[in-house]
Amino acid sequence: MKSRIEKCMKSAAENYTSVFQNDNLKANIQQIVAKSVTAFQSDKKMLFCGNGGSASDAQHIAAELSGRFYTDRPPLYAEALHVNSSFMTAVANDYGYEATYARMVEAAGRKGDILVGISTSGNSPNVVNAIRKANELGMKTVGFTGKNGGAMKDICDIMICTPSDDTPRVQEVHILVGHIICQLIEQEMFPDA
Repeated sequence: MKSRIEKCMKSAAENYTSVFQNDNLKANIQQIVAKSVTAFQSDKKMLFCGNGGSASDAQHIAAELSGRFYTDRPPLYAEALHVNSSFMTAVANDYGYEATYARMVEAAGRKGDILVGISTSGNSPNVVNAIRKANELGMKTVGFTGKNGGAMKDICDIMICTPSDDTPRVQEVHILVGHIICQLIEQEMFPDA
């Protein structure tokens, strides 16, 4: 058992090392922070979507922005699109699960808002459709995926492609990047907080 635990830890550490050495990923994080700060300063919002563990990450990151991260400061308008279970189940029943997020983006998204789609494969139909709808509305689109980016790679303005295609390792990087983005947005927007 101990050797299996160490193997898991070693795999995670190697993945984080790859992230640390990836200058393109760091540049994309900087772009996301800059666009997010501009959006929030212009009274815009960030919307997040994903499925399963990625839905949890979407909700987690949105909560860090709308609540607080490190400092006591004004809340930022950030929301995960799946938190209304009545909406999600009604739309899934009436239009199909692949339409759930696109329909909420159409209802809540406005030009200049930011949509962050999270999918380890980059191919989740409901997330891909939400990104397409956001692009139609003039929103900025950000994708968090695994190594290859899937279908999201060709339709997002900015991509965070982790250096792995092992789902747990991908999700670990997504929450790390999400925390970095939250911290930097907070520091940029509220330097005196």
